[in-house]
Amino acid sequence: MKIIVAIKQVPEREAPVRIDAGGKWIEEANIQWAMNESDAYALEEALQLKEKHSGEVVVLSAGPERAGTTIREALAKGADRAIHIACDDLGDRDALGVARLLAAAIKPENPDLLLTGLQSDDLGYGQTGVILAELLGLPHASLILHVEKTDAGLTVKRELEEGWFQNIELPIPAVLSMQSGGSKLRYATLMGIKRARTKEVRTLSAAELAAPVASSVRLERIALPQKQKSTQILSGTAKETAAALVEKLKFEARIL
Repeated sequence: MKIIVAIKQVPEREAPVRIDAGGKWIEEANIQWAMNESDAYALEEALQLKEKHSGEVVVLSAGPERAGTTIREALAKGADRAIHIACDDLGDRDALGVARLLAAAIKPENPDLLLTGLQSDDLGYGQTGVILAELLGLPHASLILHVEKTDAGLTVKRELEEGWFQNIELPIPAVLSMQSGGSKLRYATLMGIKRARTKEVRTLSAAELAAPVASSVRLERIALPQKQKSTQILSGTAKETAAALVEKLKFEARIL
């Protein structure tokens, strides 16, 4: 069973974020980078499937040279080999543009299963996996927490709302977008780190994949969220104010 896992390098969650002078992205100097969280869960699911059923796990990542550190981390955790699409203009491509780039590298591999994270921690479009499935002509399911291989194909567990889950069956090959939290992530061992140095990392250029760069979405400006403080005084009897408070917690704060 050949499984391809698409991973993305993103700023660490605790990294101090500052908007650059152009106002369209963040200042990347002195930023620490890490593997996108839901992509890490996709990798973990792939490694568990490989341990149960044997096969090969291939990680695929598009990005500049620094993405190589995240690729090596995936190899150290147990992936067999990697494909790095060297691309310095990834920020100029929307979800469709990135998916076209990934699809061009995936097609010659002819995988049995393609796993992506549900969404990226930086842009959060949540569309790459869906678009990849359409470009490759494969069935797709999202919000996946767990995957089981069966004689007929796959059985997957999807997370729905309010504590509900759904189990569905899919044929293979298929594309799945993994949700975070479905399993416990492993750490790279010292032996795994040593082995990663000898594993194959094939580098492809965006130019040789000939994927269109033109984007249908244009990013005009990004901004940090504004901090706001406000106080509301509720009047009336204790019963009336309690009812009004519950109403606000439900429909304004949305925490009930």
